Amino acid sequence: MRPSEQMRDLGVVQRGAPVLAERARVFDLPAEREAAEQAIERLFASMERIGQVHPFAKGMGIAAPQIGIGRAAAVVQPPAPGTPAIVLLNPRITERSTDADEQYEGCLSFFDVRGLVPRPLWITVETTTLDGQTVITTYERGLARLVHHEIDHLDGLLYTARMETGVAPIPVEQYRQTGRSWAYEQ
Repeated sequence: MRPSEQMRDLGVVQRGAPVLAERARVFDLPAEREAAEQAIERLFASMERIGQVHPFAKGMGIAAPQIGIGRAAAVVQPPAPGTPAIVLLNPRITERSTDADEQYEGCLSFFDVRGLVPRPLWITVETTTLDGQTVITTYERGLARLVHHEIDHLDGLLYTARMETGVAPIPVEQYRQTGRSWAYEQ
């Protein structure tokens, strides 16, 4: 079974589905708190199912559109054991470094390939809490990459949109021979 088929069977929407190409609708918080909580609950349940089948050494994330919910919610699980997951509601990147690095990324919505993606070394993200408060957080290196990838999903973008012109994703079997660890600290 191909990795993408495995993800589909776990409930992950696959590349080509319209929901992956649309901008996710933001939550009106706190008025839509219940809907946001339900989306977050479904994201955590999906992450749990996926994590039982596939290990993620670099951390993992999943955005609501990837489970068929066209709303602005995502969850990112950092790779460090015991580190709490990051919940992103209505996230928006407000600042980014001009310095970038290029690393291979994968995507649950087309898991058969990996692509070399340039991303900023740090990003500042504005999110909304369930009670409607604004929170601003800066993420660096590997965590910035994970968070940025999920925010792209909420904007209707797949990582291939960020790849350099003329660079194509490689089969996951080939990537396994070339992948490098991501840096999470400076």
